[in-house]
Amino acid sequence: MSWSRGVLPALAVCVLLVTGSAGCGSDDAPAPTGRESTLSPSPVGKVLDDTDDDGRHYREVAEKGAPRVALEVQPDAEGGWDVRLKLSAFRFSPSGAEARAVSGRGIARLFADGQPLADLRDTSYRIPEGYLAHGTHQVTARLYADDGTVWAVDGKPVESTADITASEPEPETVPERESAPGSGPASDPGSSSPSALSAPGTFPRTQGQGSPDRGGKAS
Repeated sequence: MSWSRGVLPALAVCVLLVTGSAGCGSDDAPAPTGRESTLSPSPVGKVLDDTDDDGRHYREVAEKGAPRVALEVQPDAEGGWDVRLKLSAFRFSPSGAEARAVSGRGIARLFADGQPLADLRDTSYRIPEGYLAHGTHQVTARLYADDGTVWAVDGKPVESTADITASEPEPETVPERESAPGSGPASDPGSSSPSALSAPGTFPRTQGQGSPDRGGKAS
């Protein structure tokens, strides 16, 4: 049985050598730290030199999968205007979101005749009565990333514009008083014509007509 005593030490040496070799190799390999999942993502799109009227740079992305917005504006029963946005490949960021560009995220800014009207995190907004003067106006919705850059495709901002027309209010008149049979026309001191019998009327705002139709659909 002497041969077994010689074999056992040899096997023990082999196990030590294999174990030691594995230990040396593991010391050289970096241990996973989980940092890979927290690294900043690659920049979204390309920031261009072009800017909007407020000096915010365009962030151009590929046309495929790019965010889109359509705009619809309709007069309401109270003399104001209801604005509706239809979005594609885009969602609103919550208030307080980090100021960095994330694909398909951000806010919509609403303009009236080129002047900022509101920053939207919702698809609906109401322009109050009297805000738009008599005449034709342009209402525009433009999409922005959370870092303030403008989403753009082919060098143009992602936006939609609707032309709407606010009509001039017209006075409301009251019917003329009827005269009793045979008594002749009714008379008021200082007046000699039926038109003088009309009392001063109220001035309701009429429902303006959008262009190209009443919906004021996006161009």
